[in-house]
Amino acid sequence: MEKRAYIHELKEWPNFTYSNDKILPLLSQVRLKQGMLLGRMKDIGFEIQNNTVLDTITSDIINNSEIEGEVLNKEEVRNSVASKLGIELDKKAHVGYYVDGVVDMMLDATQNYLEPLDEERLFAWHAALFPNGYSGKDKINVAMWRLDGMSVKSGTLGREKVHFVAPAPELVPNEMRKFIEWFNTNEVDSILKVAIAHLWFESIHPFHDGNGRVGRALSDMLLARSDMNKQRFYSMTSAILKKKKRYYKILESSSSNGMDITNWIVWFIETLILALDDSEAKLEEIFKKVRFWDKHKDTKLNKRQKEMINKIFDGHEGLIRTDKWSKILDCPTRTASRDIADLVNKGILQPNGQGGRSTAYDLVRE
Repeated sequence: MEKRAYIHELKEWPNFTYSNDKILPLLSQVRLKQGMLLGRMKDIGFEIQNNTVLDTITSDIINNSEIEGEVLNKEEVRNSVASKLGIELDKKAHVGYYVDGVVDMMLDATQNYLEPLDEERLFAWHAALFPNGYSGKDKINVAMWRLDGMSVKSGTLGREKVHFVAPAPELVPNEMRKFIEWFNTNEVDSILKVAIAHLWFESIHPFHDGNGRVGRALSDMLLARSDMNKQRFYSMTSAILKKKKRYYKILESSSSNGMDITNWIVWFIETLILALDDSEAKLEEIFKKVRFWDKHKDTKLNKRQKEMINKIFDGHEGLIRTDKWSKILDCPTRTASRDIADLVNKGILQPNGQGGRSTAYDLVRE
């Protein structure tokens, strides 16, 4: 059987090719959606902007790790991000040094996006991901290029399937020198550059571990450059997580199908469009919340009522019933019943027609 040729082994490497006819219409869509989203964000208040950025970066960090099967504590991440961005939170949570390191990497990428990339910066990111020098139970080389061969495999021992073989370790320093030099230039469309950079970096696989997380941080850095804005209102990693299986599959196929990477770029940009659409939908919910409170700014509501209404707008799942109100807000059922009845009388809640043991209510949003 003929030996499989990986993209980095081809003599044309790293001179990628792609079809402008297939890519340019998608780039136009992204530009339009980026502009609309950033424009709408200017129409909301400073506090809501801060909270949106906080939520977006928190989701980005959590999802970046979850793609690799690692689950981070949301409250820890949120508190660490808020602390480093100078955003005050009502509830404080203990933040471990590992989460702080992961947050440092992402914030350096997105907040200092105009700073040039270099070897030491990448090493600092890698050290932040592996502060104790271990990946799980395995000791790894940290803050340096890998010293061993690297392959991506799946399956049981003895029956592994090889998905990708990275360049030999002695080639990595020169490969990364060329990548970093290209990364710091402005010769390619900024969105196209994000897609190319991600595939290029993953094809080199320069570290012993953590290549996916560092590679996606680089994507966020280039997206911030594209927006010329350190405020993050959409999350590429959230969109990738939704298409995780396809993400790994197309990375694999693009690593061994020649220098034409059109399919990869198309997939990447379509996923970016999904991220922008998701953010637009969330922004619409924010505007609904703003309009609601503007409409009811003079309506007399108690603290419990305000808290529950905000929970509903912030994605509280399930229908509102007296017993649930009582449990969530830790109050007697009679108090919950009075709260709900008062909101119905004020036209804020309405019965949704689903009976059962107790009446369920929906928020009157418009």
